[in-house]
Amino acid sequence: MSMAKRTDAQSPEPHAADSHDLIRVHGARENNLKDVSVELPKRRLTVFTGVSGSGKSSLVFDTIAAESQRMINETYSAFVQGFMPTPARPEADVLDGLTTAITVDQQRMGADPRSTVGTATDANAMLRILFSRLGKPHIGPPGAYSFNVASVSASGGFTVDRGADKTKTEKVTFSRTGGMCTHCEGRGTVSDIDLTQLYDDSKSLSEDPFTIPTYTGGGWVVRVITESGFFDPDKPIRDYTKKERHDFLYREPTKVKINGINLTYEGLIPKLQKSMLSKDREAMQPHIRAFVDRAVAFAECPECDGTRLSEAARSSKIKGVNIADACAMQISDLAEWVRALDDPSVTPLLAKLQHTLDSFQEIGLGYLSLDRASGTLSGGEAQRVKMIRHLGSSLTDVTYVFDEPTIGLHPHDIRRMNDLLLRLRDKGNTVLVVEHKPEAIAIADHVVDLGPGAGTAGGAVCFEGTVEGLRASGTVTGRHLDDRAAVKETVRRPSGALKIRGATANNLRNVDVDIPLGVLTVVTGVAGSGKSSLVHGSVPADEGVVAVDQSPIRGSRRSNPATYTGLLDPIRKAFAKANGVKPALFSANSEGACPNCNGAGVVYTDLAMMAGVATTCEECEGKRFDASVLEYHLGGRDISEVLAMPVTEAEVFFGAGEARTPAAHRILGRLADVGLGYLTLGQPLTTLSGGERQRLKLATHMGEKGGVFVLDEPTTGLHLADVEQLLGLLDRLVDSGKSVIVIEHHQAVMAHADWIIDLGPGAGHDGGRVVFEGTPADLVAARSTLTGEHLADYVGA
Repeated sequence: MSMAKRTDAQSPEPHAADSHDLIRVHGARENNLKDVSVELPKRRLTVFTGVSGSGKSSLVFDTIAAESQRMINETYSAFVQGFMPTPARPEADVLDGLTTAITVDQQRMGADPRSTVGTATDANAMLRILFSRLGKPHIGPPGAYSFNVASVSASGGFTVDRGADKTKTEKVTFSRTGGMCTHCEGRGTVSDIDLTQLYDDSKSLSEDPFTIPTYTGGGWVVRVITESGFFDPDKPIRDYTKKERHDFLYREPTKVKINGINLTYEGLIPKLQKSMLSKDREAMQPHIRAFVDRAVAFAECPECDGTRLSEAARSSKIKGVNIADACAMQISDLAEWVRALDDPSVTPLLAKLQHTLDSFQEIGLGYLSLDRASGTLSGGEAQRVKMIRHLGSSLTDVTYVFDEPTIGLHPHDIRRMNDLLLRLRDKGNTVLVVEHKPEAIAIADHVVDLGPGAGTAGGAVCFEGTVEGLRASGTVTGRHLDDRAAVKETVRRPSGALKIRGATANNLRNVDVDIPLGVLTVVTGVAGSGKSSLVHGSVPADEGVVAVDQSPIRGSRRSNPATYTGLLDPIRKAFAKANGVKPALFSANSEGACPNCNGAGVVYTDLAMMAGVATTCEECEGKRFDASVLEYHLGGRDISEVLAMPVTEAEVFFGAGEARTPAAHRILGRLADVGLGYLTLGQPLTTLSGGERQRLKLATHMGEKGGVFVLDEPTTGLHLADVEQLLGLLDRLVDSGKSVIVIEHHQAVMAHADWIIDLGPGAGHDGGRVVFEGTPADLVAARSTLTGEHLADYVGA
């Protein structure tokens, strides 16, 4: 057999296809980027560094990943594109050499009560198929094991046209077996409303008995009840007859006429359920959320014991385990159980399920269970759950984009995350990572450092090259890359203690611990060891506790730091007082809005399946206000000029002179304290980075009156240079008489603590115990826990 000779090996000419080894970006101007140009090597790991707000996400997510996604969308038909989001082309002159981008961001998963870790990762879908094939007794198809599918049955007739005026009626029956518990409708919990929190039953309707927000005496909501004709307005509620009480609380919607106007009367409970209780708790206004927390108690469903599943679904078992038991297992235990199953009829399914469960363990989430509500996952956990579907992917030459994948990870777990990123790269993929942790920056093949500052002071490339080159570069990141905080020589003495006894929330094992007051206490431990369960689940949430968690800031492009912090209220009042007009004129969301763009500053043109076009409003030139409003001044500035000021300039402006406004000055001082002095007051919240949003939230909560501050990983999204400023802020809080409790993985914060409580030794059922209590120096000296070992290495002990 003759073989053809290969001649290409001797060819000196490189193949044209091999010349596309770079992703080229020229003239990028998204958000604060200033004509940024970079060339990124393909099939390498590139890390983007820089202070929070320097433009990292604008370059990676809003430019490179966004253009890749937009171009992929354009390959679909116009019909399909009509159903897809239509982002505009990013502001850049050249975007060349892009590959398909898979974005794994930190966006929290939806807080829908029906969404769990299992449903979000397809693990539940595979389990349902497994039980429908092997479960005994057999109760039906996979849907019979789903808590999101209700059992329904129907029958009836329909008419078939046979032509020539002939018709025939055919009878049809339909039934579907679902696994939903009918009592709680697959939620696992039932709500019980405390009537004493809704009204004072010793009062009559005419005496304004309601304690519900918006149910005020003269409002239409109350008038419909009072003037409906169903009740005597002067009769105390406690004296109502059985029928009156039913009408008051549960009556079906009924048409009533009040002052000649047709209105609908409805019982108080269904009205509240529709107007308030059906909404996502996180989306509620603070006063509504406080009312709901006060008036509604959620209890485990007595019919299904919180499993969400019907009795039939729970009766079907494989080797004595039903699907509810399987979903409640820790994933590491469930993987062992699946590994022990051996049935040739479902071999491919078992292999796929086994791989998915092993991926959870590999990524450091083996401590979760599949029935864990996805809305309760932290930002770091949610990002790692999204990574699972990509770990076993056979795709190569793909661009993977990660947003701080080490968030929420103990130093012990960061090594494992680094290995995963390198493995994705070694399969022939381009990996782009936005990151602050030195351990993650160290593995980069290529580094792009943005800065030099944040906001308008950033948006330029300060350095491009290797990690060693970054160290020697003299940039802010280069100077701080080898920063190591020293353990405190002396620690503060506590003024008291917060005693926690018998804590059993989630995986805690009857924990007894005293959290010292009047000092900086840091709670540490590997991810899943029980830190949040101990602090958020066991510290009494009374009036003296101010909790700043990682839940995202919700806000449209009309929201900005001034509206979010409440700063705009004193500013509007100051303008109104100085000019003798109404405060509402100085709001772009109210009477002062430009009539052409309705206060948005831009006019949107919808182009169906093409990207919409946003053009600056010609009437107000993007200032958002009506021209007549801009004629009113305070301290020589109009309202649009004030909103264009950075925080530091506004702090001086409202601190003295004609514009002196103490209420505004206090809020601006807090914003400067948390390192947001460069933000402009009117910058849309949608353009802020994750670290900026976290600090904006912290600044808002600092104004609350409370003796105990609980912070959940405040270093999230913070550059090494900003961590130092955060430590100074924590010290100022403690020195002002507050007690500060911080859940944290960052070794600089641990070293700076007065007292450390370390949980572990592992995650899930291997954690939940206090493995160390004491000063950082004692923890370093003992090296008795994983945290102790890593802290000792960090401080060079």
